[in-house]
Amino acid sequence: MPFKPVDTHLPAFNPFEKFGSEWALLTAGDSRGVNTMTVSWGCLGVLWNRDVATVYVRPQRYTKEFIDRTGRFTLSFYAPEHKAALGVLGRVSGRDEDKIARVGLTPIELGGDFAFEEAELVLACRVLYADEIDPKLFWDASCDERNYPEHDYHTAYVAEVERAYVRTQGAAQEGAL
Repeated sequence: MPFKPVDTHLPAFNPFEKFGSEWALLTAGDSRGVNTMTVSWGCLGVLWNRDVATVYVRPQRYTKEFIDRTGRFTLSFYAPEHKAALGVLGRVSGRDEDKIARVGLTPIELGGDFAFEEAELVLACRVLYADEIDPKLFWDASCDERNYPEHDYHTAYVAEVERAYVRTQGAAQEGAL
């Protein structure tokens, strides 16, 4: 297996850099199908005495259907050479084409959750709470105006980080993107 389990308390991990600049893939699915999308908004922290990841998914995203059906997702983080692939996965819908095959990522199952062999780090998460962002609750109206011109408010998913995996040495995919 190209991954090994590690403690979820990750040393030298900067979530601001990982989400905001490097991006991540949010992947959800089961035996009936898997979909993935790029995320650049997210949080890692502690809530309800648990290690959690919070992600934000717009209602029109195909991956949302998979999260809502399974109550689970993975967050996976990649080396910089995969940034172009993550860009495609953020723009193209899995409803319209096999975008995973298009970018050449290799799906892998990790304890019933799905990610990709090319990832450097995978967090397996179980949804604890979900709620749609309420525009009436913005204290700064510019957040609404700038990010929601179509009024397609994200669902915020708070999920317990149950497991973490890092890619083992020598598991890099040949011909990586």
